[in-house]
Amino acid sequence: MDNIFDREKVVDCMFDPVTSTILAELENGEKDCSFLAKKSSISESEVLERLSYLIEHGFIHKNSNVEKLTFSANNEKLTQVIENGDNFDAAIDGLEKMDTYLN
Repeated sequence: MDNIFDREKVVDCMFDPVTSTILAELENGEKDCSFLAKKSSISESEVLERLSYLIEHGFIHKNSNVEKLTFSANNEKLTQVIENGDNFDAAIDGLEKMDTYLN
């Protein structure tokens, strides 16, 4: 995992309506992929697809064993992306995008 990532893409992922629902669930700790899929009304493979960029760059941790696939959030790293002064405009753009989805 390298630390070079596209901040705008991370913000877009975080503020996507479906992905933001998944991330909100992960704020409270590790969750099963099946739970996240059910909660978001999407397939488990789509959960994995939506989180793939965030997993690749360490924002989300993917934990798999024989029995189940789980995810947990690196809340500190996710927060840093939003709080980064250089990224404030991207966060505002993300909020505006979310607002257009809601309206």
